[in-house]
Amino acid sequence: MNLPDIPNNHALAMLIITVIALYFFRRDDIPLETSSLAVLVILCLVFTVFPFEINGEHLEPSSLFFGFGHEALLTVCALMILGHALVRTGALVPVGRQLAKLWKISPALSLLITLIIAGILSAFVNNTPIVVLLLPILTNVALRTNSDTSPMLLPMGLATLVGGMATTIGTSTNLLVVSVASDMGLPRIGMFDFSFPAVIAGSIAIAYLWLIAPKLLPKRSPSLPDTSPRLFSAYLNINEDSAANGKTVTEILKMTDNQMNIQSIQRSPEYRNIVALPDTIIKEGDRLHVKDYPDRLKEFESVLQATLFSGAKKVDDSNPLSADKQMLAEIVAIQASGLIGKTLKQVQFARRYGLSVVALHRDGKAMDVGRRSLGNITIMTGDVLLVQGDAEQIAELKENRGYLIIDGASDLPQSKKAPIALGTLFLVIAIAAIGIIPIAISSLCGVLVLLVTKCLDWSEVSSALSSQVVLIVVASLALGSAMMQTGGAEYIAQLFVALAFDLPPAGILSALMLMLAVLTNIVSNNAAAVIGTPIAISVATQLNVPVQPFILAVLFGANLSYATPMAYKTNILVMNSGGYQFSDFIRVGLPLILIMWVTLSFLLSWLYL
Repeated sequence: MNLPDIPNNHALAMLIITVIALYFFRRDDIPLETSSLAVLVILCLVFTVFPFEINGEHLEPSSLFFGFGHEALLTVCALMILGHALVRTGALVPVGRQLAKLWKISPALSLLITLIIAGILSAFVNNTPIVVLLLPILTNVALRTNSDTSPMLLPMGLATLVGGMATTIGTSTNLLVVSVASDMGLPRIGMFDFSFPAVIAGSIAIAYLWLIAPKLLPKRSPSLPDTSPRLFSAYLNINEDSAANGKTVTEILKMTDNQMNIQSIQRSPEYRNIVALPDTIIKEGDRLHVKDYPDRLKEFESVLQATLFSGAKKVDDSNPLSADKQMLAEIVAIQASGLIGKTLKQVQFARRYGLSVVALHRDGKAMDVGRRSLGNITIMTGDVLLVQGDAEQIAELKENRGYLIIDGASDLPQSKKAPIALGTLFLVIAIAAIGIIPIAISSLCGVLVLLVTKCLDWSEVSSALSSQVVLIVVASLALGSAMMQTGGAEYIAQLFVALAFDLPPAGILSALMLMLAVLTNIVSNNAAAVIGTPIAISVATQLNVPVQPFILAVLFGANLSYATPMAYKTNILVMNSGGYQFSDFIRVGLPLILIMWVTLSFLLSWLYL
């Protein structure tokens, strides 16, 4: 085995930066946007301080910004907006309603049809809207039939990932691989050029998710059951001997360690409401309207030496606190909600919707924070908020299509704009598939149609976009370009071929796909795809074999993000909604990766080598 010579200093620097980037991309405590921007800045600084010449031409650091105007990024953003329009207008609601009816007839057959529909839709639409549509439906089915959600939600989520592999627009990963390969001078891969192996492998995967995966999953409780703590509205009546009598609101709050939140003050004799300003003096006979957990309300009663009332009755053992007509609902934070990367205080959630957030779940478990601290926590994709409010407030929130509410979807309305959104998406795909105009242009035309027809406005367009996706794509493209131009990618390819020198080309192709499959479950799949594409081209060139199967090995391998929750954003949505644990993804995802890897390795070798 002859190992390749050590590459130039710039190539070594790119390899080191790549390792650092992949490490930071997987860190949960550092926002992905920050990691991506840091990688881009470091690359530019390296080539500014240490200039690099290629074939006598100086590599301009500013050229690394090309990702911001790259057709792959524009297409990804346009398709995200088109997918959001389907959710916003309720274009897919009829599909959901028919599935909900079918579940009542035959659950086993319904699961199969659900998996197939999820896979087919995800081949043409970003899978996040598909998961957003199906999660409430399946959860509602489980509640109505008194069955477990575990055998439904995770297989459904993985089915959308499997289906996304079938076309160039199925996932952003596919678009990036195809675009990077085209940038490097290879023939453009058509929308359905690799659908045949993807459909065959996907069919086997769907059978596994239908027949075997549900049996591997233990019963899990929903992330936020209805037994979670509720907030209770009550009144603290200030008596003559109350410790609060004669004190200001600021002084009273200090007595409760600033834990009490006074909604309003009712002052006799008419019990008119007055604003609880910091310097407002509390008098005998005042009633402080507060809202909190029962134990906290009793604590406030004791500290202030007041009398706790619920309505007109004193709270005691014979007259306990009552939440009246208050309802609980689970809200999953998705990109379109406008919550991602912000705190509840920043978006004024309570004032805007009239709802109180009583709990927050992240990564399948409740966050151990006080209720007053919830407003200061930065919301991440997949976080589940338990909110409380009356039925009208919950119903009003349902009308806001930016939120995913896990309590059933049978009453979700379909707007009059739904046919326009659905027809626009169909035309975008059809025109690109026929080859009239490229998908980058047709998708942007589709966004313009949605804006002109008022299916979406600009605020909804901006909420549909993900800063994480934008920056990870830009940083990955810059890193991939730098690796290719400095020779770093070629060195990895030479090292990879040297280590696998005993294997035939089919074995090297299979090993490449497996390497990408491992990488995509640890770091961003987009980063894995962009970095892996130039390596695949170099490997095929050195082996003197067709390049396309090695490109597809990267594409398929980077999509095998089944074994960890952080591998793909919809995995997080499913994990939190179904109460799954990390081990559940490994239990179901690893066999699925092996099935897809073996099947696709055989098909690519048979069809192309």
